[in-house]
Amino acid sequence: MRDVCTDFGAELREFNGATDHVHLLLHYPPKVALSRLVGSLKGVSARRLRQEFPGHIRKYLWGEHFWSPSYFAASCAGAPLTVVKEYIQNQKRPG
Repeated sequence: MRDVCTDFGAELREFNGATDHVHLLLHYPPKVALSRLVGSLKGVSARRLRQEFPGHIRKYLWGEHFWSPSYFAASCAGAPLTVVKEYIQNQKRPG
């Protein structure tokens, strides 16, 4: 995830989640199309997970895809980053 963010000139500040979703706190430049960044994060992570855990990953697929085609994004401008980071840290780790 960090490498993909770096390729886009973005910074991954927090990462956590649950068995069926993840939470990422990203800082990215305004010139970056969020849909392209998210698409790349999903594509690269799915490819790496399939390579590293080929048998285990099958039960988590959406048809033939690891990630759902949707995503949720919200801006946290003005919110203290410590509050947002704490929220993400308190989420369950992906299983």
